[in-house]
Amino acid sequence: MKCDVLVLGGGGAGLAAAVAAARAGAHTLLVERHGALGGMAVAALVHSICGLYRLRVEPGAVLAHRGLPGEFVARLIRAGATPGPMRYGRLDVLPHSPPGFAAVADTLTAECLTLETRLHTELAAAHGAGRIEAVDLLCRGTNSTIEPAAVVDASGDATLAALAGAGTDQAAATQLQRPAFIFALHTVDVAALDGDARLRLAAQLAEAVHAGRLERGALGAHFRPTGRGAEVYCTVDLAGPDDFDPTSPVHLAALEQTGRRLAIALTAFLRAHHPAFKRAELAAFPTQVGIRESRRVRGEATITVEAVLCGLEAPDCVAFGTWPMELREKPTGPRWRYPEDDRPTEIPLGALKAAGMANLWTAGRCISCDHEAQAALRVIGTCLATGQAAGLAAAWQANRAAPPGAAEVRAQIETILGPEQDRW
Repeated sequence: MKCDVLVLGGGGAGLAAAVAAARAGAHTLLVERHGALGGMAVAALVHSICGLYRLRVEPGAVLAHRGLPGEFVARLIRAGATPGPMRYGRLDVLPHSPPGFAAVADTLTAECLTLETRLHTELAAAHGAGRIEAVDLLCRGTNSTIEPAAVVDASGDATLAALAGAGTDQAAATQLQRPAFIFALHTVDVAALDGDARLRLAAQLAEAVHAGRLERGALGAHFRPTGRGAEVYCTVDLAGPDDFDPTSPVHLAALEQTGRRLAIALTAFLRAHHPAFKRAELAAFPTQVGIRESRRVRGEATITVEAVLCGLEAPDCVAFGTWPMELREKPTGPRWRYPEDDRPTEIPLGALKAAGMANLWTAGRCISCDHEAQAALRVIGTCLATGQAAGLAAAWQANRAAPPGAAEVRAQIETILGPEQDRW
């Protein structure tokens, strides 16, 4: 099978890349290994979309991105999958229902007549030197070979880039952002978690850990009511082994087993010791642990921590990063670093183009950046924006047999919105 654009990974970045490429007229194939689109927002139950809005001291969320990110927000609101943006401290985020996210993603892709989506499908191999000539896909023991004109790696782990021989980087195990295990609880008295109650709960959990009644992973457990009745999401950050590799199936399996064990123990402890949880029941485990950082592609340009802190201005800007550096290297919660004057990071087209690979683009958390910059650029809102840009670049290359400049990508963003959408 031949196609114009192959997109690997159906998370926020891959979803935006595939829809953008298809709307730009490219015959597009979207490949996702899970049974639903949405990536971390669905499979890992990451229930808040960060990085959609500008950093600002004043209240009132202001959308940072033009094109598909704003359209996706509007669709989530119309579907009842989000109440709209909410402010936490000095940050605006979009809480959402993971099932609602998956349903909107299904609708969005189904509307694209030149887009084919393959779920339950894994990348097995990549062929070519200096460019990707073909890829082998595997689904339930059935193999297929695809010959794409251009490719977007939105796998989150730079899976295609690594198989194709492109350069990748990965931080040391002691530096990697810790994975998150998120689970849902039902029949919680959410009113009893208002005000300072969550601070007192954190202190109670810390005391239980120090007394040996809970394992250390319970430190930093964060509880957030969803606004849907008595439902609460709990997030815990997990530590891997000393040589932790987020692409290792052995390490991932151990993390997920640890997360489930910890969720069961936490629920039992809270039922016995906290009045808000006396009737609490486990409602859902994630399909996978929430990976925040793994491999990153080496691009034609690399975004550095200094660029994020100073507010990088790039003449070939095609997307924005508008989230502070959220460094989660320890179990006790994030360490924040904000850019000067809350400036956005202008993401250059070169950070989405794999160095030395003629037709390989990247989007999402594996774009070309250093470890600390990645802590600001990995969030779902930025993934949607970089996915849109990478998809448009790939479609342009497929249609014209040459890579575009940033001006061509920016010009297309206004043209790919659905006919009923405002021009964001």
